[in-house]
Amino acid sequence: MTTIDRVISSRRDVLRLAAAGLAGTALSGQAQSTWPTKPVTLIVPFPAGGGTDAFARPLAAQFARVTGKQLIIDNRGGAGGTLGASIAAKAQPDGYTLFMGGAHHAIAPSMYPKLDYDLEKDFVPLVLVANVPQVLVVNPKKITVDFKAFLTMLRQNPGKMNYGSAGSGSSHHLAGELFKQQTKTFITHIPYRGAGPALQDLIAGNIDMMFDGLGSSASHIKGGRIKALMVSGGKRNPAFPDVPCAAELGLPDYTVTTWYGIWAPKGTPADVQARAVEDIRKAGLTDEAKAVWANQGAEFGNLTPQQFGQFVSAEVKRWANVVKLSGAKLD
Repeated sequence: MTTIDRVISSRRDVLRLAAAGLAGTALSGQAQSTWPTKPVTLIVPFPAGGGTDAFARPLAAQFARVTGKQLIIDNRGGAGGTLGASIAAKAQPDGYTLFMGGAHHAIAPSMYPKLDYDLEKDFVPLVLVANVPQVLVVNPKKITVDFKAFLTMLRQNPGKMNYGSAGSGSSHHLAGELFKQQTKTFITHIPYRGAGPALQDLIAGNIDMMFDGLGSSASHIKGGRIKALMVSGGKRNPAFPDVPCAAELGLPDYTVTTWYGIWAPKGTPADVQARAVEDIRKAGLTDEAKAVWANQGAEFGNLTPQQFGQFVSAEVKRWANVVKLSGAKLD
């Protein structure tokens, strides 16, 4: 290489380094966004009192603590959580309207053929807030037996018992359909406008059972208002060590989790996205939030926005297969 070539190469290296430095400065600037300068609305697409609320409201309290700004919960229930998602997808992409959905919304594309939004195209993933197992719960005054005896009851009385869900196409619904498929039972599905109303009817004895996320059932289980017969998956949950898991009850493939995450409408500025991720994670990792999550058998998600997006894509495919195999339809 000639001296001139070396000089040119050296200059190119300097230019590359300078460009890298400018890029780094730009990224650093993104992280220093002044967002939020006013209250932020978090659309929760289910009525108050459901599983999403069980994480959204404690998160909102901690968000206010770490940012000094309110995170206002706006419950917009209906259509299995898709109504609120549709509203959020059309919101101004300025960072002041965020959306908290979950497993229900990965199922929705397979259950609602005419959705007016696309979870993967109309939103940008920010944070996986929580991942909790589903649990089979009953009213203890109506059902006094253990899981195995209860399963015998179901098989001896096809169609005579029912289960409530947060709505057709929700994870509660699909958890029930998967359970029916794997246990060869027939249980009547009763959809509600959210897990909260379904839980209240279960507590009142108006329905027989629910396949619910621990997030909304935990306090009622501990208070004795409902009884947990089984937790999904291959291991017992640390928050409820006395509740047997599906695998030990003869259902090794019954693994259903309810997860919750936060998205922003597509078009939200990158610097605002970065600051939102930072502040939401700070809120979810406070000691107070960790205690709430642990009490509900959950952990705060440890995924980057990109990893969260990949997780959502995998869930959309997974639930499409479950819907196809179970034949689940909107009631």
